[in-house]
Amino acid sequence: MPRAGLTPERVIARAAEVADEAGLERLTLAAVAQRCGVSLPGLYKHVSGLDEVRRGIAITGVRELTATGAAAAAGVSGRDALHAISAAYRAYAVAHPGRYAASVIAPAPGDSEHLDAATKAVVMIEAALKGYRLEGESLIHAIRMWRAACHGVATLETAGGFGLPESVDVTFGYLLDALDAEFARLGGSPQV
Repeated sequence: MPRAGLTPERVIARAAEVADEAGLERLTLAAVAQRCGVSLPGLYKHVSGLDEVRRGIAITGVRELTATGAAAAAGVSGRDALHAISAAYRAYAVAHPGRYAASVIAPAPGDSEHLDAATKAVVMIEAALKGYRLEGESLIHAIRMWRAACHGVATLETAGGFGLPESVDVTFGYLLDALDAEFARLGGSPQV
């Protein structure tokens, strides 16, 4: 009989905490069971295995990143929106490294729930970059460039990869200024 009050959603939430603390690559069902206060066999009454748990963490991470980005970009546009969603993305990745690591995994073919979450994330980014008047291939390239830049900085920062004393915040600002100029060029708009 499943433990009273424990649901698959609660298991995923506890697993996300474990992933943030230990790292997604070191996430085990035994650690999740312990966090949930059940035996490992008892955990299987709520989830089918580690793949389901990782998928759940990925969807949670994408949804949380989307909500964080949307809140950050509310009421601003152009350069200000770019800086706002980028700062929010970086802060989330640093604060929630396990969820963030799961969030970058592409949805499996046919996984409509994960695909829906990923699609909403892209729509949020498109809305934040609207002031650049990017369309078609230019928009896709801009989103990829933005994501790669933010992912690179956040991943290196989380791993302790910036050992020099100069401010990572200043470096990140320069990177965003370069993206701002390139997005304006790609969109054929004056700098916004």
